Amino acid sequence: MGPLAGMKIVELAGIGPVPFCSTLLSDMGAQVIRVDRTAPSGLGISGKNPAFDVLGRGRQSVSVDLKHPDGIETVLRLVESADALVEGFRPGVTERLGLGPNVCMARNEKLVYGRMTGWGQDGPVSHAAGHDINYIALSGVLYSCGTKDSGPIPPLNLTGDFGGGAMFLAFGVMAALWEAQRSGKGQVVDTSMLEGSAYLMLPIYGMHGSGFWTDDRGTNILDTGAPFYGTYETSDGKYVSIGSIEPKFYDELLEKTGMDKMDLPPQMDQESWPQVKETYAEVFKTKTRDEWCEIMEGSDICFAPVLSMTEAPSHPQNTARDSFVEVSGVTQPGPAPKFSRTQAGVQGPPPSLGQDTKEGLSNWGFSDDEIGALLDSGAVVQAEPFKG
Repeated sequence: MGPLAGMKIVELAGIGPVPFCSTLLSDMGAQVIRVDRTAPSGLGISGKNPAFDVLGRGRQSVSVDLKHPDGIETVLRLVESADALVEGFRPGVTERLGLGPNVCMARNEKLVYGRMTGWGQDGPVSHAAGHDINYIALSGVLYSCGTKDSGPIPPLNLTGDFGGGAMFLAFGVMAALWEAQRSGKGQVVDTSMLEGSAYLMLPIYGMHGSGFWTDDRGTNILDTGAPFYGTYETSDGKYVSIGSIEPKFYDELLEKTGMDKMDLPPQMDQESWPQVKETYAEVFKTKTRDEWCEIMEGSDICFAPVLSMTEAPSHPQNTARDSFVEVSGVTQPGPAPKFSRTQAGVQGPPPSLGQDTKEGLSNWGFSDDEIGALLDSGAVVQAEPFKG
């Protein structure tokens, strides 16, 4: 159905960015098979409902013992017919398992081997453990997030894991697949969350180089320094967001709030920003969030109410475009972007660990006898789907 229909992806199970990359590809139509560790039959994901593992939606799960030689051979058989493999282990782990790039690409010359790490495959800290917060700390992102009176504030784990990680891995895999169509040869895609998050800062580094952006957190135009780019509490304890950067949008903001009648300093008078922010805060506290929505929503102020995750799916803009979907009773973001012909879609709910071993291997060319032998040897395990 989606633009990637017919593409085949092997995912070596991991956490965070690699599953998200696979979900992006699956939602676009790719056939993804996830190689999970072996698990006791019938327990699924430790007995927990997999429906909430929304990063695992839209693929099949096969449970393989990667310490069993026939388990490794099973994965290599999958690799032979795959377009790409994605993994998120520390450098050298898949090599020690016998599933490194050289081994896999010897089986499939056109294979794109997508690797995801925090630091990159080499460098002085490449083998150290880390999480999103650490990777964005080295890229300059974390230092730049926060207010003037705060220390660095992590922007959830969106910038490293997902923006700088999964998105760049997906982009890198697709770029390499495009090249492989012409060269007939695959290659390794070395994705670093540190480098991806730094790349997301590209325009900020440009402003920093020009002197327009300083290292003084919370004093710049996009980091809560400017009064016209931030969030403000309303009289009912909720919040609205304002992004009136351009002069014509700023003029409309002043007009609709009544601040055009105040003797405010020029918009870009940075020395006055702290004082003007206090004025904005007082003004927005005079009405409820819904009242400000009636005044501003749909205007050119660059305005939106700050919605919780409970509220966001039911906003008219989101319902009009089916921006959120329900899968197995769990509300979650739907596929993005949208396409005019090859419509993307969620291919199915998240599987229990190993529930698709028989079917998945059959779909990828294994015979019934081969699957039976693998099950008998313990190289693979078939688990029962979750039953709540």
